[in-house]
Amino acid sequence: MQSINRTQLFRASCLSLLVTSLSFGIRAGILNKLGVDFQLDKAQLASITATAFYGFPIAVVIGGFIVDLIGMKRLLVMAFIFHLAGILLTIFAQGFWTLYISTLLIGLANGTVEAACNPLVTTLYPDSKTTKLSHFHLWFPGGIFIGTLIVIFLNKLGLGWQIQVGLMLIPTLIYGYLFSRLDFPVTERVASGVSTAGMYKALWNPLFIFMFICMFGTAITELFTGQWIDVLLKKVNDNALLLLTLETGVMVVGRGFAKPVLKRFSPQVVLLISTILGALGLFLFTTLTGNAVFFAAIIFGMGVCFFWPTMLGFVNENIPKTGALGLNLMGGAGMFAVSLYTIVMGKYYDNIVKAANGDNTTAGIKVLQTTLVIPLVLIVAFAGLVIYMRSRNKTAPLKTAVV
Repeated sequence: MQSINRTQLFRASCLSLLVTSLSFGIRAGILNKLGVDFQLDKAQLASITATAFYGFPIAVVIGGFIVDLIGMKRLLVMAFIFHLAGILLTIFAQGFWTLYISTLLIGLANGTVEAACNPLVTTLYPDSKTTKLSHFHLWFPGGIFIGTLIVIFLNKLGLGWQIQVGLMLIPTLIYGYLFSRLDFPVTERVASGVSTAGMYKALWNPLFIFMFICMFGTAITELFTGQWIDVLLKKVNDNALLLLTLETGVMVVGRGFAKPVLKRFSPQVVLLISTILGALGLFLFTTLTGNAVFFAAIIFGMGVCFFWPTMLGFVNENIPKTGALGLNLMGGAGMFAVSLYTIVMGKYYDNIVKAANGDNTTAGIKVLQTTLVIPLVLIVAFAGLVIYMRSRNKTAPLKTAVV
């Protein structure tokens, strides 16, 4: 570990995640424009968007199986190649299929980044996993925040979406260069001597299976809503994209203060509070209009802020033998659920509009009302988790994690 510079590795990891999130933020901002330029309906736009979400789980799951074998550095080289190819193909897209393939490549790149960087962060910071995962994943809403501002600013200048996408090449080239120069540790599971058989056995732990299923709901609540917010609320507010900017800005601040929050509350309590706020935010999105919707965005941002890193951190701290594969299966489950849900909701949206003879005034609201069911179910699930963990700690106390 003498040659391992964990600070530089962490910073390079954050930069690679920045590219991942820029792709979400910029795509969310140009989605309507792509529909107009290439004459795509909402179902086709949903199919294109969904490729990023199922490209991600394909890459993150495969990466989870091979990261211990080939190492995290080789995975990140693959991520760089995928990002570079996906961005260039998007810039020179000619229609549905080139957009579909380019978005898939970016999804594969994004999943490969997380397949390598999530276990890298937990390996570099074994005594503060959830906190450092929160600081790392700060750059996901951070990149969306930056991406949406780029779209808004460049749109005002009258510059095309190709230039907006092209800006992602800058951080891509930088993170590729940084990772090529740095030495990497082996994963925590390999370093601790946990066997491959032990890792697979741990995946059948009922607690892991429960969290795996809950990941479907937390990911859909956070990512589907964020990615489609400009489309869904276009008729509710003239500056719908700014709602995503505000929401992700709140998430950046929240994840930046992960350490004091996690010192005050256990991860399972954080998840319960987050779900309650997320459900409230979604409900307000469906009821408020005009500038009042920005209040809903603040509440929703507070709700989804800790979802992703806390889900990963909870699993890695409480079922550590699942290792990198456990982390990556969780991420893959979330993105796969979002991809399927996005396709279904895209068709649902179009059906509502057709039934209303082309009037899409209420279509977005109805989609959000349907989505609201998910965090309501999660409230019950995480309340049960809080009760279970309290009883488990009483009967078999766990070593207190340093966050």
